[in-house]
Amino acid sequence: MLTAERHQEIMALLKMNGTVKLQELVDHLQTSESTIRRDLSQLEEMKLLKRVHGGASLLQRKGLEPTIHEKQNKFVAEKLKIGQLASSFVEVGDCIYLDAGTTIMEMIPFLKNKNVTVLTNGVMHIQLLMENKIKSLITGGEIKVSTSAVVGSTAVNFISQFRFDKCFLGINGIHPELGFTTPDPDEALLKKMAISLSNEVYILADSTKLNESTFAKVADIHEAIVITDGNDAEALEELRKNPKAKVVTA
Repeated sequence: MLTAERHQEIMALLKMNGTVKLQELVDHLQTSESTIRRDLSQLEEMKLLKRVHGGASLLQRKGLEPTIHEKQNKFVAEKLKIGQLASSFVEVGDCIYLDAGTTIMEMIPFLKNKNVTVLTNGVMHIQLLMENKIKSLITGGEIKVSTSAVVGSTAVNFISQFRFDKCFLGINGIHPELGFTTPDPDEALLKKMAISLSNEVYILADSTKLNESTFAKVADIHEAIVITDGNDAEALEELRKNPKAKVVTA
């Protein structure tokens, strides 16, 4: 198979699945691992994909955000580890803000016996918070159907009435120079407000979000502690080159 044909096959698989593993490409294309690695390097140089640990993923469109259903079944094990580690930073009696998102949701069962008070904009969090008997409030505002997040000026005004020991935010892009970004300006405003109201700020994201940037800026890299998995060693190393970056891995 010619190089151009392999490249077309690789991009077709990526467009279908979003991510693809190195071994899957080796098996599918019936070629060597070294050839596939070279193909991925070439496609990354052409800015057609992003290499990640064990494979590749599509580059994220600046204004495009996956729905909560698209996110729900991706990186499940990594999200669980990140959520469990994040919950360890919560102390008994804390008042915390939990952002909408599938990674943040993984924290909730680990908060059960900590006597915390939670304010959230995550509609999908409510049932789990109730099941775990966690004292909770939800923001008012517009419900964003694609992510089940409450957003908009009403939500921003609502949370401005509160103060938090800690906030835990999901994010779409983490970049050592460009900071934390998200595709939706309305969500960016709400995240900014939560940061300003919190004593400590944590960003929860799997390693595919590293070295990415999206449309709307939320904060500079020094403004939060990043909790991620260790699957992409290169991206982690790049992030840690910025002395202001604070990162812990699950």
